Amino acid sequence: MTALDSALQTMNTGTVRLDSLARLLSQANRECGSVAVGGYVNEVSRSAIGVRGISDKVQLGDLVMIRCDQHLHPAEVVRLEQTQTLIKPFDDRITPSLGSPVFPEGQFRIAPAPDWKGRVINALGEPLDGKGLMTAGAEPVPVDCAAPSAMNRNRVEKGLRSGVNVVDVFVPMCFGQRMGIFAGSGVGKSTLLAMMTKAADFDTVVLALTGERGREVRDMLEDTMAGKLDKTIAVIATGDESPMMRRLAPNTATAIAEYFRDRGDNVLLIVDSITRFAHAAREIAIAAGEPPVSRGYPPSVFSQLPRLLERAGPGLEGQGTITGLYAVLVDGDDHNDPISDAIRGTLDGHIVLDRTIAAQGRFPAVDILGSISRLAHHNWSPDQAKLATGLRSLISRFEETRDLRMIGAYQTGSDPQIDQAVHLVPLIYGTMQQTPASPLSQDPYSDLATALRPTEPS
Repeated sequence: MTALDSALQTMNTGTVRLDSLARLLSQANRECGSVAVGGYVNEVSRSAIGVRGISDKVQLGDLVMIRCDQHLHPAEVVRLEQTQTLIKPFDDRITPSLGSPVFPEGQFRIAPAPDWKGRVINALGEPLDGKGLMTAGAEPVPVDCAAPSAMNRNRVEKGLRSGVNVVDVFVPMCFGQRMGIFAGSGVGKSTLLAMMTKAADFDTVVLALTGERGREVRDMLEDTMAGKLDKTIAVIATGDESPMMRRLAPNTATAIAEYFRDRGDNVLLIVDSITRFAHAAREIAIAAGEPPVSRGYPPSVFSQLPRLLERAGPGLEGQGTITGLYAVLVDGDDHNDPISDAIRGTLDGHIVLDRTIAAQGRFPAVDILGSISRLAHHNWSPDQAKLATGLRSLISRFEETRDLRMIGAYQTGSDPQIDQAVHLVPLIYGTMQQTPASPLSQDPYSDLATALRPTEPS
């Protein structure tokens, strides 16, 4: 007989004093508190797992643990119904049997700490670098939280140097800005991002490699970012991992960046790529029963994107900033596909990489005319703004008359501006070329002026 049964029997017979009844009820409470309350698996498919018995104990997005093969495996609630809950494991290789127990764990949280710098972790915050367990910070925070209030966060006003000449001259950035790098596959997004991590103005770098090739991880960390790892936290979810891990990785990285921003750091947050985050969110939403509405993307994907992107930016008074760089994989080189269009409308600027420019051997393959920074005026001085605008005009005339000049239909002297563009633009392109091995330029405007001065027309 349990303590609870004894207490009930005591109440019915009335033969024991009240203090004895209190002791029995206390023992019953302790016994009930030691028992995990959960549900059981009643449906298993490739896309999701059905669970009964926890619908009234969980919320959408909560973490649950599935017992399978004598181990507990994490999963997330992706759909709630009156009689059944749909969950999706973070490791999609597990196959629980019918009747396997499932236990609610509440909202998923991580607890970043200052000594996380220099570590490589997965989307769940578990170490991948063999350096031991992660130190738990004082206050666990949810990985999916709201952005700071628009009226309370600081303004974006202070310019920075990225170390990439073409970016610093034509699409300059500021601390707290969110910039997208748009390109098709194989045009140089990851290389450009790696070059921008060399900027010396940041206290902390948080790198989220989402859905990328596994071989690129060590190349990025050990070669491209050599010398910067002591201030870098890398969150890795490669393309062979489950969509749950690929969707979680940018949220985990952003939560870590928010922790260091709140400590007063200027943080560089790099997500490569945000498109793979959207692909993972699409898989999960479809598994949960959402209908696709735009090129196969369910509506929830377009609400998750701005919620994630808006978390980057300046913090509140006295806090630091999160400067966000997001690689956007343009499907089929179509820059107007739904995901690219939604991201471009949310960010504070975009850098477009062009396959034709890459084929010409110019790297970074930045389309200067197609790229824009909405906060450039905070970085440029009046003279720099005038110079950049004038150079853009020359590049525009050079490119729009390229075909005309190639067929010999233009005669030198017909248009002084075209003649000037023909002389100067190749020199501009040459000055803007860089590789990851190139030294950082301290003053790209001075380098540009030096390159152009000997050929200025009299």
